Order: sequence, then structure tokens, then C-alpha cells
Amino acid sequence: MPPYVNKKKSLSPVIGIMVLSAVLLVIISFQYWWAGVIGALLLGVFIILFFKSQKDRIKEIEGYISTLSHRVKKVGEEALQEMPIGVMLINDDYFIEWSNSFIASRLNEDTLVGRSLYEIAEPLIPALQQEKEIEIISLNERTYRVFYKNEERLLYLFDVTEEIETMKRYQDERQVIATILLDNYDDATQGMNDQTKSELNSTVTALLNKWALKHGIFLKRISSDRFIILFNERTLHELEQDKFSILDDVRETTAKQYVPITLSIGVGLGVSDFPELGALSQSSLDLALGRGGDQVAMKLPNGKLKFFGGKTNPMEKRTRVRARVISHALKDLIVGSDKVIVMGHKFPDLDAIGSAIGIRKAAEMNNIEGYIVIDFNEIDMSVKRLVDELKSEPDLYSRLISPEDALEIATEDTLLVVVDTHKPSLVIEEKLLNKTDRVVVIDHHRRSEDFINKPLLVYMEPYASSTAELVTELLEYQPKGKKLHMLEATALLSGIIVDTKSFTLRTGSRTFDAASYLRARGADTILVQGFMKEDIGSYVKRAKLIETMEFYGNGVTIATGDENVIYSPVMIAQAADTLLTMDGVAASFVISKRSEDVVGISARSLGDVNVQVIMEMLGGGGHLTNAAAQLPDITVVEAELQLRQVLDEYFEGGQTS
Repeated sequence: MPPYVNKKKSLSPVIGIMVLSAVLLVIISFQYWWAGVIGALLLGVFIILFFKSQKDRIKEIEGYISTLSHRVKKVGEEALQEMPIGVMLINDDYFIEWSNSFIASRLNEDTLVGRSLYEIAEPLIPALQQEKEIEIISLNERTYRVFYKNEERLLYLFDVTEEIETMKRYQDERQVIATILLDNYDDATQGMNDQTKSELNSTVTALLNKWALKHGIFLKRISSDRFIILFNERTLHELEQDKFSILDDVRETTAKQYVPITLSIGVGLGVSDFPELGALSQSSLDLALGRGGDQVAMKLPNGKLKFFGGKTNPMEKRTRVRARVISHALKDLIVGSDKVIVMGHKFPDLDAIGSAIGIRKAAEMNNIEGYIVIDFNEIDMSVKRLVDELKSEPDLYSRLISPEDALEIATEDTLLVVVDTHKPSLVIEEKLLNKTDRVVVIDHHRRSEDFINKPLLVYMEPYASSTAELVTELLEYQPKGKKLHMLEATALLSGIIVDTKSFTLRTGSRTFDAASYLRARGADTILVQGFMKEDIGSYVKRAKLIETMEFYGNGVTIATGDENVIYSPVMIAQAADTLLTMDGVAASFVISKRSEDVVGISARSLGDVNVQVIMEMLGGGGHLTNAAAQLPDITVVEAELQLRQVLDEYFEGGQTS
């Protein structure tokens, strides 16, 4: 094949030689005329032959280029039609104006010209409507990566089926480490004789071994109440489909023979480093225990959290030793601060205000100034009555400050104590969390995904009836120099009474111990009843809300407020509580407008239905028997529809969150 030649460069040396030869011939002719004639003839012949060869060479090159152009054009046409890449031209109405044969054959069609994408490739339409440049879609059991050129209305479809399958196979084979903890093993076996304990161990171990063998899991017992398991993500998907039924199997089987043993499982996945997997597993287990146990917790690679189980009421596991240790740690933090600021959740109830008053008292007991953040424009009638009562004690009342004042006086050395919530989005003033790194969280709700970042001390006990109960126990181990004031003790007792519905729900022996401690220090039960009174108008409004109640099924009732009426969170919570007292009601949900653009759902149950899991599926949270959610930019009717869909999934799918 002749190479490409630059004509100007190739002719220049030859022409130079010719000119030089002509000059020499002229010089020679002056001496020998006959030699000049012969040389001129020879030079003429050479010139003729040279230009003839050049002409032939140029003709040959032009022929080669012509042939090459034809071949390139032919290859281009064949490549466009035959290369393993789909090509489509479409119009504005999504009809195909041209396509190559490759994509037509992959869609089992002779030709696609004139066909609508709605007919043969409907999954493409949403991506085209959103003008996405790259999209992964499935067509006719194959997977394609689609590149879209909007201006030309041109589509390139690359078959990536094998690539996707390889990636899926890799993901399915990634290792997972999980830790299993028998939540209440020590308590359950305390006092058992050796034979009974051995039988219990055999029962639990046999159940776990059978479950592990069924799913191809490696299981190893590493202590009396702890196991470690190894499997892959494909098996994890199977366990998720099964809703981790091992939780129910162990609890129900042991309940028939001894006492119900519950499991907590922390799952670590999404990374290839084994030490990191182990750390994730332990972290997830801590999260499961922080939510009350009897459940599976896993941290997904995208940072989201996933939970399964959590069907039973958390059993009381905290000890006075832990309360004393936390109290002493809190004392050290208080003493090392210039002041203490206590903050609850938005629209605080008596539990939030009562526990805040208790923490402020702990600061006073350690001779440190303490303040309580409260938005006087966002309090219900019961809290307003408590605040009005505090006015009779100027020293106490002066410690109530607005969010703006709190931001002004807070420094880097200020200790911020958040009570009755652990979600940064729910605190009265979220900016305070960024004003100081010294943050303490005290709460009795089950831990959710949204959590305050890097607190110095966390005291979360979902087994407690209320945050006021936890704070009361902490006060018992603070310096005794300054006693509780009657109003402080009453505020704490009111928090306990409100959250336990007068000691009828979530009440343990420690709850009565805390109430006894407060009563001995002057807590006034009559005054508590005064705080909780309501006016006739609110009673009638709540009654009308209850009147809308309908049975969903499975003992669940749903009540909805008027689309044009805004209800306070306290009112819809009271309506849900009232519904729960009705015959045949196992769980109640009340839906109403909270503000112009927010719909609130208040949920209550007697324990058979886990309303916390249901509310978490709607972006909320709470307790197994007491939970809530807020849905922005939605109507009451749409919120009810979403709730019914979640309830369908809960009862049909196995109760997961």
C-alpha cells in the first residue's frame, strides 16, 4: 500500500538538482559545445521520465484514496448496522424514525421504524421526559446503559447485561458479619438450677443451629449469651424476605418452656475490611439494644438504617448501678461547665418540661447556673399552667429563657442537656447544638436514625416510663446540699403521670420507686391533676375528632380531623389515648392538620401492634405503644391513604421498619 506523500517536499530536491545541472551545462557549453548539446538531451530525457513517474505515482495515490474512501464508507455503514450497540433516532412524539438492526434483533423485531417507544420500550420514556443523559433500563430480559442526545433525539443503547450480572454476583458474595445477643439471658437464668439452664441453652442453640444450617450460615458461640455469624449478602436478602423469623421462633419456643428469651442482632455489611465489618456489627447491635432489643439493626452502605422485629415491649434492664454511674458522669460534666442549658422538644409536654426542671436542679445542686429553654408561644395548656405556677417562685421562673436568649448566653464551655428527644430536628432550637460541643442526651424513646451528632454522654433507656423517671433517679445521686422544691418535685411527677397515663402504661417497679421518691419530697398530686385539666371547648373538639373513627381491621381504628381545622399535637394524642380505651381497639391512629403545610399522625397501642415501627415507615418514631409522625406538604386524605398502605404492609409483610 503506497504511503501518503507530500508532493511539495518530494519535488523540491529534484528540481534543485535539475537547476544545478542546467547551470553546469551552460558553463560547459562555453568550452565544449558538443558536450553541452549531449548533456541537454540527457537532461531533457531525465526531466520527461521524472515527471511521467510523478504523474503515475499521483494517479496511483488518487486511486488508493478513492478505494479507501469507498471502504471506509462501507465499513461505517456496516458498523452502524451490525456493531453490538443499539442506535435509535426518535421524534418529539417518541416514534422511532430510524434504528440499526442490532437493537431491532434484540427486541425480536424485523424493524422498529414507525413504532412507538410506548409500545416496545416503555421503560425509556421516564428517562427521556426528564432528559437524563445516562440511564440503566431493562428491555426484553436484557439490561442496557442508555446515552441520550437530546438535541439530535438520538439514543445509544449499550448492552451491559453481563456487566450488571457480574456486579450483582460480586455484591451477593460480599461478606457479612453479624453479632447475636441473648438480651435477657442473665436475668432469665438467674436462680435456675443447672439442669434447667442446660435445657434452655440446648433449646436456644438448637434453634439457632437449625436456622443457620437452613440458610448456609456459619454460627459460633463466643460466650454464654453471644454468638457471631458469617454469611454473604445473598443470604442476607433471604433473611430479610423471611423477616428474620428466628426472632419469633426463639421467643415463642422458650416462652412455652421457660421464660421468653429475646435476641438482638447487629449486622455489619457493605465494606470489604473485616475489622470494619466487625465494628459495624457491634455498632448496629448497640443500636438494636438502644431501641429496646428483640430486633435486628443494620447500617446500610448509604448510611441509612434498617430494622426488623421489635414487636415486644422492652423489658426493664437498667440497674441502679448504671443510674449512679451516669449521675456521677453528669455531675463531672456540670462541674466542668460555666453554665447548664436544658432543652426539650418542640411543643414540650409535661415530661419534657418536668425533666428539664430536674436537670436544672442537678446543676443547682452542683453550684452551677442552669437555664431551661422554652418557647412561650409553643406550649399547650397543661405546660402553661405549670409555667404560671412557677411564677409564684421568682427564682425558678427566672430560669426559663427564650431560644434567642439561650443562643446569646451559650459559650463553648456551656453544657447543653437535651431531654425527652434525641433528634436534632425536634429540639426547640437546633442552632444551640452547633454553639457548643458539650452535649448530653437523656431520653426514654427508642433510638432512631436521626441522632444528635457526637454527644459527650448519652443516657437512653427505652425501658423507662418517661424521661422524668430517668432524671429523678439521677437526682438521687447528686449532692444532697440543696433539696428539691415542692414545685420541682411536682413537675417531675407530672411528667411521669402524663407519660404513663396515670401509671397504666409502660409502668415498671422503678416507676413507682421514682414516684415514691418525689412524693416524699413534697410532690403534690392534686396540683398535677390541676395541670392536666382541660376546658369544655377542647373536650368537645376532641369528641368530634373521635366521632370520625373507623375500624381498619385487626383491632386498629383510624380517626381523621377536618381538612380546614388545625389541631394541637396534645389534642390528637389525647384523642388516640381515648380511642384506645374503647372495646375491641388494639391500636388507634389519629390524623389531623398540625399547621398549614404539615399533617400529624398520633399512634397508640396496647402492645400487640408496634406503632413505633408503623410510624417509622412514615418517617416518624416513638415507642412500641406510643408514637407519632409528621408529613409535610400533604392533605389529611393523602396521609390516611399512606397510613393504610403502611398498615397493609405491616400486617401482610411481617412488621418491619
